[in-house]
Amino acid sequence: MKIRVLIVDDEPLARARVKKMLAEEPDVVVAGECANGLEAIAFIQEHRPDLMFLDVQMPEVSGFDILRALPADHWPVIIFVTAHDQHALEAFGVHALDYLLKPFKETRFRQALQRARRYLKTQDAQGQHQRFQEWLASQEQNLTYPSRLTVKSGEHTAFIEVDDVDYIEAAANYAILHIGATNHILRETLTNLEAKLSPKRFLRVNRSAIVNMDRIKAVQPAMRGEHVVVLKNGKELSLTRGVREIQQRMESL
Repeated sequence: MKIRVLIVDDEPLARARVKKMLAEEPDVVVAGECANGLEAIAFIQEHRPDLMFLDVQMPEVSGFDILRALPADHWPVIIFVTAHDQHALEAFGVHALDYLLKPFKETRFRQALQRARRYLKTQDAQGQHQRFQEWLASQEQNLTYPSRLTVKSGEHTAFIEVDDVDYIEAAANYAILHIGATNHILRETLTNLEAKLSPKRFLRVNRSAIVNMDRIKAVQPAMRGEHVVVLKNGKELSLTRGVREIQQRMESL
């Protein structure tokens, strides 16, 4: 029986490199490749791969978001692939099966793959999943998020209450905070800003926008099977995340 592998990474070259290394393994078959979290969630639900090489940092839906969106009994054995600093990974390294720190060497890749083989043979993946679920829960409890954002413009500094923000829009390497009829430009990328905001309060609805979930009025169908998020002020934003996920997040507030 061959090990069916899923590769999840938003970088095409990174996916290609993992695929090339796996091609040399006679007991492995690449069952699929996904360029984003939504694709990965759908693929796992339908195909249930044995092993997944999972990028931690991806736009809109991160590697951890994928796991949160799926029941643990749907998880494959997981090898994380990340550009995080190694010291940051020590906190969860003991709870995950293994991780590869970009740029990783081929010998390190083989070590991680061999460890995955042992897990699959001993069917100890459930123990790994339980440990990682506990780590995810502990991290969410310990995280603290800012109540204010600091916006500097020349010699002027404004302190913006996070709760007052309606939505945040990407503009190249800047982020535009929309607060009623007022806008503030923050010198920070949307991805970096997303990591600072509580996922229980803010939701990235597409590649270019994060929404304060308290401001969401409805989710409505649009053209060609797409959907839009309608805010209480009437603003409509395209939705690229799953409608069901949005509904679940809103119901949990």
